[in-house]
Amino acid sequence: MIRQTLCSVIFLFILFFSNSILADEAFITAQNGQSLDIIDLASMTKRLSVPIAGKPAGVALSKDGRRVFVTSPEGHFITIVESKAGGIEKKIPINGGPLGVVVSPSGERLYVTDFYDDMLVEIDLNTQKQRYLPIGSKPAGLALTPDGQTLLVAARDDNQIIFVDPQRFRKIDQLVVGRHPYGVTIDAAGQRAYVANVESDTVSVINLASRQVIAQLKVESHPYGIALASGRIFVSNQHSESLSVFDAKDLTPVATVKVGDYPEGICASIDGAIVYVANWFSNELWAIDAVTLKVRAKTATSDGPRAFGLFVAPAL
Repeated sequence: MIRQTLCSVIFLFILFFSNSILADEAFITAQNGQSLDIIDLASMTKRLSVPIAGKPAGVALSKDGRRVFVTSPEGHFITIVESKAGGIEKKIPINGGPLGVVVSPSGERLYVTDFYDDMLVEIDLNTQKQRYLPIGSKPAGLALTPDGQTLLVAARDDNQIIFVDPQRFRKIDQLVVGRHPYGVTIDAAGQRAYVANVESDTVSVINLASRQVIAQLKVESHPYGIALASGRIFVSNQHSESLSVFDAKDLTPVATVKVGDYPEGICASIDGAIVYVANWFSNELWAIDAVTLKVRAKTATSDGPRAFGLFVAPAL
């Protein structure tokens, strides 16, 4: 009996310790609350709330998860936050309204869409030098291929995806998608890109080798962001309070999942088992099982969570 009890205690200790090591964290920009919430996803509790002015919206994380990059469109700057302690490392001024943001695989460069001035901005994180590239009308979301060789930018009011060579920092191609493209996601293999078209209620699926649209997926009202998990495509629909779910292989519809009020930012867990969605109007972060599509948990956020970008990283 003593041996059995001891084994049970050891097992529970190992389970708890393993979960704490492997736990993810979410970094949620709250636009109305003007903060960055750092949420422990194992317990779905807010660990820290970092004040950030300027209506923070976009978010990206360095490859090692140690730095968080937050855009503030109304403040005209980017804030770099140390992810563990929540300290503000520095602010980088931007001429216009920074919105979408991604980090290069090397961690040396930041790419930012300037929604107000119709520019793509490259920031050298070592020197703080900036380069500006006219990119199209109202650029919003953007995504880098896994090899870092191609950058896709959604030019919202042009109804186009712009292809950029980040090394030479120049446009190399453009492609008409749906009306008002916003969120952009690329799969881990670098073979397909997915674009949420807000006004046409579709998702454009792009073959990255041919740079052609191979499918238009019909979703619910005002799709905003896209996450890929467990072989499925998850699309947040702002006006329908839902996620549209598709099979990523054959692009067939799987289900529609009801979530909170005005879902926006959406991101998969590191292991792809869970999809997290930020509900802007109901001030909540929901965890959805990527296989069963059941709600695993919910937690409150600061006011107006947008979380526009890849906002999940392993806890340090």
